Amino acid sequence: MEIVLTGSVAFDYLMYFPGNFRDHILTDKLQSISLSFLVDRMVKRRGGVAPNIAYNMALLGGKPRVMATVGEDFKEYRQWLEDYGIDTSLMTVVPGEFTASFFANTDQENNQIASFYTGAMAHAKELSFHNLKKKPDLVVISPNDPEAMKKYVRECIELSIPYIYDPSQQIVRLSGEDLQEGIQGALALMINEYEFALIQKRTGLSDEQIRQSLAFMIVTLGEKGSLIYTDNQQYNIPIVPPKKIADPTGVGDAYRAGFITGYLHSFDWQTCGQMGALSASYCLETDGSQSQHYTIKQYIERFRKHFNDHGQLDVLLNRKQ
Repeated sequence: MEIVLTGSVAFDYLMYFPGNFRDHILTDKLQSISLSFLVDRMVKRRGGVAPNIAYNMALLGGKPRVMATVGEDFKEYRQWLEDYGIDTSLMTVVPGEFTASFFANTDQENNQIASFYTGAMAHAKELSFHNLKKKPDLVVISPNDPEAMKKYVRECIELSIPYIYDPSQQIVRLSGEDLQEGIQGALALMINEYEFALIQKRTGLSDEQIRQSLAFMIVTLGEKGSLIYTDNQQYNIPIVPPKKIADPTGVGDAYRAGFITGYLHSFDWQTCGQMGALSASYCLETDGSQSQHYTIKQYIERFRKHFNDHGQLDVLLNRKQ
């Protein structure tokens, strides 16, 4: 099956201040605040929802395509993705723009001052599924430029392309009507517990009304695992306890990649959820959303040890999807 992933593509610039912001903020001078913090450490990481999902799928033998707009600084990042077998031919460079970037400064108390520059992502609405030579079997619509997300929903409906709707961080930027349209035309909805409550508030739809048009719905619950709703059934998926907790960035994207990989192989719902849980733990154990490395054989061995699987995942060893 051919899958196209849409969503943000970004560089994360993470800085660390060896002090506390509150010690340098004068509450009686907030109307004229002017601060500069000398940081002692900075890391630059590859990020963005679409390539995060793609990277984790590639570790499991998938060859997803990513459709997104990127900046002139994307060359090295493109090579990184292609080295893992990810199809970047639909990732369009916008002349004169930088790839979207997240700048965060964190102090010793884990308080954070951050900025997000949309850059090339603001042009994502210029891409169109109507321009693809071949219609994909499945599309994932993840957080992106809000206008692009609305456009992709409508085009997938027009072209009868099944899509998984993952509005997450952009729920607050989409109207209730936009969210309702995205959900009602979708094959599936993937969100976390808080986002599900927020969607209900913004759309006025009940739990049942949201689920009635979907083939399945995934609600992740953090350390409590995840829930899969489908065919009037509910599956409770526990987490895979991480060996250590290094960084939560990208864990939700990794879960999506594991689940979708299982779905594309027609595994049962329980197995799909368990694959999501294991992929999430691998991500949580490393520093960065694309830093985890493992072979398919290692993944299967850990899966069997935790879930007592008896061979269903062996098909992944063929590295075909």
